Amino acid sequence: MSASTTTEKTAPVKTAAEKTGAHTEEAAAVIDDARNRIDTLDDRIIGLVQERMAVSAVIQEARLTSGGRRINLSREMEILASYRNALGRPGTSLAMTLLELCRGRA
Repeated sequence: MSASTTTEKTAPVKTAAEKTGAHTEEAAAVIDDARNRIDTLDDRIIGLVQERMAVSAVIQEARLTSGGRRINLSREMEILASYRNALGRPGTSLAMTLLELCRGRA
């Protein structure tokens, strides 16, 4: 087949329902709205985590300059318990990730 006889195929444009996995346009609109809200929440969560990291750095610096250790394990256990109590077992994993992010570099 020559180049002049081939037709260029383009991907068909997906409907909102196809993009979201919904079976109706109405459900797709609900999903799109909810996804936008989730994106906004994720942006806020990221900002809060960054703020938590900065506050944790202040605490660590104060502890170190006073002759203490960088990490307070009993405080970390309190945080783990708090997240576990509020969110169940996955909360423990989330708290561990936050603690790891907030410990900074050793």
